[in-house]
Amino acid sequence: MTVVETKKTADIIREIKEKHLPELNKRLDADENIDNTADYPKLAGEFYKHQKRIALKNFGIIDPDSIEDYIALGGYEALRKAIFDMNGQEIIDCVTGSGLRGRGGAGFPTGVKWQGAYDMGPGKKYVVMNADEGDPGAFMDRSIMEGDPHSVLEGMAICGRAIGADEGFIYIRAEYPKAVKRLEKAIADAKAMGLLGDNIMGSGFSFDISLRLGSGAFVCGEGTALMESIEGRRGMPRPKVFRTTVKGLWGKPTVLNNVETFANIPFILDHGAEYYHSIGTEDSSGTKVFALVGKVVHSGLVEVPMGTTINEIVFDIGGGIPDGKKIKAVQTGGPSGGCIPPEYFDLPIDFATLKKIGSIMGSGGMVVMDETDCMVDIARFFMEFSVDESCGKCTPCREGTMRVLEMLTKVTKGEADESILDELMDLSDLITKTSLCGLGQSACNPVVSTIHYFKDEYLAHVNEKKCPAHHCKDLLNFFITDKCIGCTVCAKNCPVNCISGERKEKHIIDQNACIKCGNCESVCPVHAIIRE
Repeated sequence: MTVVETKKTADIIREIKEKHLPELNKRLDADENIDNTADYPKLAGEFYKHQKRIALKNFGIIDPDSIEDYIALGGYEALRKAIFDMNGQEIIDCVTGSGLRGRGGAGFPTGVKWQGAYDMGPGKKYVVMNADEGDPGAFMDRSIMEGDPHSVLEGMAICGRAIGADEGFIYIRAEYPKAVKRLEKAIADAKAMGLLGDNIMGSGFSFDISLRLGSGAFVCGEGTALMESIEGRRGMPRPKVFRTTVKGLWGKPTVLNNVETFANIPFILDHGAEYYHSIGTEDSSGTKVFALVGKVVHSGLVEVPMGTTINEIVFDIGGGIPDGKKIKAVQTGGPSGGCIPPEYFDLPIDFATLKKIGSIMGSGGMVVMDETDCMVDIARFFMEFSVDESCGKCTPCREGTMRVLEMLTKVTKGEADESILDELMDLSDLITKTSLCGLGQSACNPVVSTIHYFKDEYLAHVNEKKCPAHHCKDLLNFFITDKCIGCTVCAKNCPVNCISGERKEKHIIDQNACIKCGNCESVCPVHAIIRE
């Protein structure tokens, strides 16, 4: 007999489905949140028709605060199956067979990780969800927690059932108040309905989840630093003497996966490992959620099968580059990723392919850059981020990233010669090979990839003292062209009064006094001011 036939919880679930499913089916039939969007019908149709949603399957369909909506669409059925129809090894075999790899960055096989914790035998174990999403421009995990919180709770409970854990923690940054609030409500509702806590569904299996709020340190996205923080210490990485599945939280076997990884688990148990493995590529199964941002017409969350190309994401889904400009690069993997030039945009996006071309999947950030972006300054920006977020525990990361930032700053100011490029590559290699954790080991990826693919821009900065993108402030000059109508708007808005000229006559900029703020260019009504 199944729990649906024998347990009180099942009677509640049946009542919920009878009450809520018809209304949810109406929403699905109407596609009211996709194709019939009143304000943006064309955007909605093009934006969604190329996607395949698994982690985001309930977005716009259910009320995130309603456990009844989630259950009505099959929620917690996978947990029921894991408890009553499968043992721990069978669950792990299903996850392993699906080919699911961790969506947090490294892409480690999820089933292999779970197997490691399972093989430690009986005893106290933990399940931890890494919700410390800190990449600039990334909002995949936050959106999943805000839009479908029960999916990750169910995924964590299934993991607990598989490895023999009775306690889980969600490490989430306090900067996500809406996600925190919705997770708290979701946990309380699931406990009230007997789907979390003691004796789940009357089965004898218990699994509880609690939140731990981080204060926004990027390094706490690294697994051991995250665990240090949960344990009440400063979030700094530990030496990798043991895998966390052997000795993790409080020295106990621990499975640590990110939000998107857990959101895929119920779908895998519901539809089977073979079906999930049929999506994507042989090396990288399933779908991936990307935060498509930057110089693109339609930005937002995009979920596509692994193996989809950058061209398909940026142009078919994202609508291409605005204002008729040319695309220059796409950066994947956040501050730890690489910048990919257009000649690789037709390659499939998966873990192996991105690694070959000098980038990483990361957690799913995808930043689009156009011809106005300076690749040297892009590398400098991400290095500045890594310097700020380094915990300082190891010398290569603490000192090395600062030296790289100083060198990149010299390049953007026109204060370096060509020899600095070899120095940047050598120091980047040293930092990558000797840093303690993934932050330092990957911090120089933007530098290495931009020097490799956009070396001509670096050479222009160091040899010609020019920025081809007309972006680097110290290498810029502003000029007023013959299009000037003498309206005096630029002169009135110049903070240092370096623009002169009579009304209705062409104005002139004093290059020695100009601070290159660009204010004149932005306020000119006839676009008579250019930068060179």
